[in-house]
Amino acid sequence: MDNYLKATAFFDYDKPEVKDWINQQLEGVQNDPVEQAKALYLAVRDSVHYNPYVFQTDPRTLSASYALESRESYCIPKAVLLGAAARAIGIPSRLGLADVRNHLSSPKLIEWLQSDIFRMHGFIELYLNGRWVKATPAFNRQLCDMMKVEPLEFDGVTDSVFQEFTEDGQAHMEYINDHGVFDDVPFDFIVDGVRAAYGHLFTGEGQPAQVKSSLEQDLSGR
Repeated sequence: MDNYLKATAFFDYDKPEVKDWINQQLEGVQNDPVEQAKALYLAVRDSVHYNPYVFQTDPRTLSASYALESRESYCIPKAVLLGAAARAIGIPSRLGLADVRNHLSSPKLIEWLQSDIFRMHGFIELYLNGRWVKATPAFNRQLCDMMKVEPLEFDGVTDSVFQEFTEDGQAHMEYINDHGVFDDVPFDFIVDGVRAAYGHLFTGEGQPAQVKSSLEQDLSGR
């Protein structure tokens, strides 16, 4: 279990700015692991906006501190930020990876990916009350409102995974492939998987092309 508690280059809760942020989120929160995990989940979900366009192959961009610094990221760094915050207060965490089919996205994003399958979707598992519980803090409240999907909650007891349906019953998310769980970010595995799925997004130098957009901008028509 020690590996699920230690700081790493990705789960870098030992950085002062990450420590300060964690302490701020836990001010006034009951000294109970479940209540603390719930508070941290909401903070990560809503204070870091979800943006799949910002993927880079620089390892630093998958760290907790970078997600906090940039305030916009995608599922993996947001999950890592929650996992790092949990580790900082003694809650073991591990990163889960899966492929999901996204039935509800922007036409621009689907065109960009040339697929409705999102490779290497990341979530976090927290060890609470003697068992591993899944938490998915990817989609912030503002984005969920735009997509007409209830923001995903986390009670610290039951698994919190992407909603299968929207408010009006349309198909939303479908998990199609499980890559397992990891005590640290498997950087090469992630990059190789993304490159294999979306090779058209990478330049001749092997770097992903940068797009100045966000899913919120897509949905608002900006």
